[in-house]
Amino acid sequence: MRRLLAWILLLPLSVAIVLFAVANRADVVVSFDPFSRASPAFAVTAPLFAVIFGAVIVGVLVGGIVVSFGKLHWRLAARRAERENARLKAQVEQRNAADFQAAARTPALPVRSDTFGQDRG
Repeated sequence: MRRLLAWILLLPLSVAIVLFAVANRADVVVSFDPFSRASPAFAVTAPLFAVIFGAVIVGVLVGGIVVSFGKLHWRLAARRAERENARLKAQVEQRNAADFQAAARTPALPVRSDTFGQDRG
């Protein structure tokens, strides 16, 4: 079912992308020199669809990097919490072991069995 849904969504999207690329194959000049239009210092001639696809790819990469840096705070906080949790678990285990050893070393109080169930009066 999931694979069918993927095909239903991706097939029309793929066709649209191919039609866009075929319709926009005229060359454009991309210049990175804002001061000279006649003879730019650095310019690239490329098909329009390649420029648009390149801009989309760069935008997705930059957006992913920004989101990753935004989540960095939460990942660091989670890592700190995991370390604290492990430290506290170790302390609890140490105290439980110490209590068990102390209980094993403490002699039991003697119980007088002759006084149970008898009236004292």
